Amino acid sequence: MTRSRRAAFGDLVARQLALFAADHRELLADCEAARLAYRKAQAGEAEERYGDYLDLVDAGREALEEIRDAFATTLAGDAAAEYRLVFADAARRVFPELALELD
Repeated sequence: MTRSRRAAFGDLVARQLALFAADHRELLADCEAARLAYRKAQAGEAEERYGDYLDLVDAGREALEEIRDAFATTLAGDAAAEYRLVFADAARRVFPELALELD
């Protein structure tokens, strides 16, 4: 991966993730609330609360994948693969729960 391409993708991905955070503010807040509800849940309801949390995390991951995939389709060959790697690395730093299973 060339340094200039990685830097350009890094800047682009940072902007994309900032827009994601702004556009999905409610989803991110819901994820945090669901995580806290799971941590505070009694034994009998913890499994259900964890399922609720995972559903929201999956929705966030899918939204990240949509952003990534939409842009990757505009790139050719190696550039698309490099962009996907840069996106995944940055998303894992910014949204670790959402991007943990980002492929």
